[in-house]
Parts: sequence; structure tokens; C-alpha cells
Amino acid sequence: MADTGTAPNAPRAKVTVPTIRSRKRSRGDLPLVMLTAYDTPSARIADAAGVDIVLVGDSVANAVLGHADTLQVDIGVMAHHVAAVSRAGARALVVGDMPWLSYHVSSEDAVRNAALLVRAGAEAVKIEGGRARLDVVEALLNAEIPVMGHLGLTPQSVHAMGGYRVQARDTAAAEALRNDAKALAAAGCFAMVLEGVPDVVAAGVTDEVDVPTIGIGAGAGCDGQVLVFHDLLGLREGTPPKFVRQYADLTSVAVAAVATWAADVRGGSFPSEAETYHLPPER
Repeated sequence: MADTGTAPNAPRAKVTVPTIRSRKRSRGDLPLVMLTAYDTPSARIADAAGVDIVLVGDSVANAVLGHADTLQVDIGVMAHHVAAVSRAGARALVVGDMPWLSYHVSSEDAVRNAALLVRAGAEAVKIEGGRARLDVVEALLNAEIPVMGHLGLTPQSVHAMGGYRVQARDTAAAEALRNDAKALAAAGCFAMVLEGVPDVVAAGVTDEVDVPTIGIGAGAGCDGQVLVFHDLLGLREGTPPKFVRQYADLTSVAVAAVATWAADVRGGSFPSEAETYHLPPER
């Protein structure tokens, strides 16, 4: 069995597109781990934890900027956050999300916008949609820009879908998703996200394509999994989606720390002598 994991504390080789492209659980590889990050500190945390891929997602709109959906960020915002993540010097592969309307107008427009993310530090880009995006995929690959696909629940299509709904729940829709996945793989996408689809559908797609699938709300049968940084660490308000497992409650930890500091300020114990600069003693 090919163990592509890394021993604890061992140096990790830089993860590249060909590295990810070769990873399939059916060949005995370990599942891929992808986590979103939106700034240098979060990217450093993700990379230190050993994730394979850092996704600078357009979910920055929801998770960081307070918007209700991902449609409110443009290519300039995404380039800003890609640049911040790239400064972490991650060994993980850095993938930048192409935001809504950055690749929908024309293939030429898509290449220009993708180039902004690459120049900011992205090593690949992710786009949503299936066969309707094949011209864009071809143009990006011709410009030597690696492409990750995204099928199923595609957040940029929230209005067309009528909300954030599980996709591919009937036979026709499942077949359409399978055909989209096979088309993206044949076009040259090195991996694809499957979001919000029944587990049996995601597992079937995973078996039918020769590139890795990365699931989010798509069951355990994919070649890897992705979560949003703030969901995993308990840094967002409200009830998380069903597919989220929260591994920490950092909001409570942070609120408690700030409240303790505020109490120390009001009580006069902060700053202490040790935390205060003094003039040098006179000679």
C-alpha cells in the first residue's frame, strides 16, 4: 500500500499539482486533507497541522467578511486574500477560488482573472460548474494554470438552486453530475470538489473518475475531505451545517481571554510593572 502520509514532525515535501493528481484511495493512497484559509495566520496553522491543500475560498465572504453568500467578493478581494495566504510559505498546495462572474463572461476574461490569483501566489484555481465550463477549463489549462473543479452544491449558484440544497438526489440529476465529473476529468482538471450530494452518488463519481474527489457534505467515499477553517474551529455564529464536525470552540476561548484582560484593565492590574517601559536609571 502506498503510504503518502507524513510521519509526525518529519519534514514535508512541497505539495504540487501532480502530487495531488496522483492521489486516489482506490490505489491505496491516504485521503487528501483540504482546509480553507484566508490570511497568513490561518494558513500557517493549516500548514503546521499538515493539510495537503490550503483553499483560499470565496467563503471568505461568509466566514470573515460577514456576507450572507459568496457572491459579494470579486477577483480583487480574492487576490488580496491569496496573497496573504501565500506569505505563509505553506508546503501545502495553495488553491485560489475564482469568484462569481470572474470566469462567466468569456474564457479570455477567465484567464486574465486567474492570472491575478496566480501572481498573488495561487498554484491552482478552482471554478464551479460542469460541462458548461469546459471552454473555461481548456483556456486556463492552455495558459498553464491548473484547475480544480467543483460540482454538486455550488454556492455561486445559490439563487439558481433556490438556496443551499443537497443536489443530485434523483436519478437524472445524479447522472448529470456523473457526466459533468467525467467531462471535467477528461478536460484536464487535476481534482474536483463534490459538495452537498448523497454519499452513494459521490462514491460512484469517485469510482468513475481517475482524478481525486474531495468531499464536503458528500460522505466518506471521496478521495479526500475539506472543511471551512472557521467551522472546524468554532469561530462562526449559528448552527453549523450537518456535515461539519467542530473540533474546538475557539470563540468561547477568545471571548474568555478578552473578558479577563478587560477585567484586569478595569481592576488596575494591567499593565503590571513587568509590562511597562521605564526610563533608564540616572547615573
